[in-house]
Amino acid sequence: MFKFQSFPRTATVFPALFKRTNHHRSLPQLQNATTIVETLTLLLKQRQKLPQISQIHAQITTQGLSSNTSLVFAIVRCYISAKNLSFARTSFDRCPFPSLLLWNVIIQAYCKKQNCQESFNLFRQMLALGDGSMPDKYTFTFVITSCSQQNTPIYGDIIHALVIKFGCESDTFVCNSLLNFYSVFGKMEEARVVFEEMPQKDVVTWTSFLSGYTKHGKMDRAVELFSEMPERTDVSWTVMISGLVGVGRYTDAIHYFNCMLSDKSVKPNEAILVCVLSACAYLGALDQGKWIRSYVEKIETLKSANISTALIDMYAKCGKIDCARSIFNGSSKRDVFTWTSMISALSMHGLGEDALRVFSQMSDEGIKPDDITLLGVLNGCSHSGLVEEGCSVFDKMESLWGISPMIQHYGCMVDLLGRAGQLERAFEFVRRMPIEPDIVIWRALLSSCRIHRNVKLGEQIINYISQSDPCGQGGGYVLLSNLYASLGRWDKVDGVRKQMNDKNIELRTGCSWIEVNGIIHKFVSADKLHPRITEIHQKLNQVLKKARTEGGYITNTNPVLFDLSDEEKEQAVSWHSEKLAVAFGLLSTRSGAPIMIVKNLRICDDCHSAMKAISRVFSREITVRDRSRFHSFREGICSCKDYW
Repeated sequence: MFKFQSFPRTATVFPALFKRTNHHRSLPQLQNATTIVETLTLLLKQRQKLPQISQIHAQITTQGLSSNTSLVFAIVRCYISAKNLSFARTSFDRCPFPSLLLWNVIIQAYCKKQNCQESFNLFRQMLALGDGSMPDKYTFTFVITSCSQQNTPIYGDIIHALVIKFGCESDTFVCNSLLNFYSVFGKMEEARVVFEEMPQKDVVTWTSFLSGYTKHGKMDRAVELFSEMPERTDVSWTVMISGLVGVGRYTDAIHYFNCMLSDKSVKPNEAILVCVLSACAYLGALDQGKWIRSYVEKIETLKSANISTALIDMYAKCGKIDCARSIFNGSSKRDVFTWTSMISALSMHGLGEDALRVFSQMSDEGIKPDDITLLGVLNGCSHSGLVEEGCSVFDKMESLWGISPMIQHYGCMVDLLGRAGQLERAFEFVRRMPIEPDIVIWRALLSSCRIHRNVKLGEQIINYISQSDPCGQGGGYVLLSNLYASLGRWDKVDGVRKQMNDKNIELRTGCSWIEVNGIIHKFVSADKLHPRITEIHQKLNQVLKKARTEGGYITNTNPVLFDLSDEEKEQAVSWHSEKLAVAFGLLSTRSGAPIMIVKNLRICDDCHSAMKAISRVFSREITVRDRSRFHSFREGICSCKDYW
């Protein structure tokens, strides 16, 4: 019989716990080892903190109970719950005859650690012992989960064979884990075989299979599968909507979101709302974004830093920078992403000084910036001509914030110097970069040469491009062609275009989107597919005629990249996608209503001039978001002050 005199500290340290579990007797009154085990087991069930777990563990050891399977199981679970896997493993290793339940608990503890092979080591050890603890469906579920965390699928292929050997291939949990494993590695044919052979499928099964297609961009198959699903949860909708956003099918993402709202059995979660706000931001779908904001304000539990960040981004990209400020100022929880979103919002609107002020406020509040934050600050300086301020931020990146500049930061610096007309300084900056400049760097510099009409430096840069051959990816050919066209060197343009044709490289088509009455309308250059295109062309001709006669608009054919007649060039620039969009906006909205257009490329000089004239003649506020920034046209003046 055990002597309890050596067991005094437990009752002293945990009197409340004994009282809570109705053990009102003092420890000396306990009569046998069974009672000790029961008492310690009850204590371990009380979600103890690590110091208390260690004290109980000490009592287990001093009382010679380290081989008691139920106590070892309880102590291992407590250590795992306290996130001390090292102590849990030590306790497990000291157990001479672990039960299957104990094997499963320790294997599960390792299964979600990225690229950790301990689950496999334990699994092999379990099989090697041959003491009757054979793996069950839970063992395989945990080990297959670990397979999904590895860098190679080879482990999962081996485990799948063992699943069949041990007769677990029909278990739903095991098959769901296999589906997830094959989906992670893009082995969708193997996933399909598992899916089709499953005798029972639940919503997790369908969602895991769906996730495999969406993760790897196979959205047509995902759409088919989603339509066949007998049941959908918020996770299913999240997988589908985020997949559409991931491949740039923003209009479809919003459509599916609206379909989900009609399903009374599910409610949008935070992940769905963030994805849809991202789609709204890209398309400039302000009405949909406003609805989401109202929905979030009604449901208090959805308010979070992630939602605030997404709302700031949405309002900013829909041209409503004041609304973005309001969300930011009203946000009670601001993390680095919230601050970064606000800084980037101000930057894209050309409010560089405001972006610097918010950045300073962020530093004062002790929030350390990340590389994206600094990218936003540098962009703000670039769009506002704040050369020295931008150089100061760049120079302090490593010394003050411990962030090594990446290619994007160097690109911002080249853009900053080039826009300001400091072309030689920008060129020298590129030559001294510690990393190889990419085509984006050269594009920024060449764009500046075109803006400032520096043909000589443009020729030098072309030579550098030819030597380093960045044209292999296609972007270089387009870049060279555009520059030669802007200089009127059509013989050179023809040569570059021939090379592009030989390599099947196509010019990127200009697209613009406009939201009218909650519906997104897309236009491409020289569009002929919109159902009202004839009416739109007639309206556009009237608009441009009035812009010329009353607004002083003069057609600028420099953006034309082909050697055409003057009349053909004028016709070509007249049919740019943003002009078609603004004509549709004037045709479809009430007089005086603001017009918001989103464009996938940089707005050209001619469209910029046209928008200024149209805003004055028709008394409309016209906002155009191009590839890099916002242009707000009011009374014939653009917010960029012709600095873009």
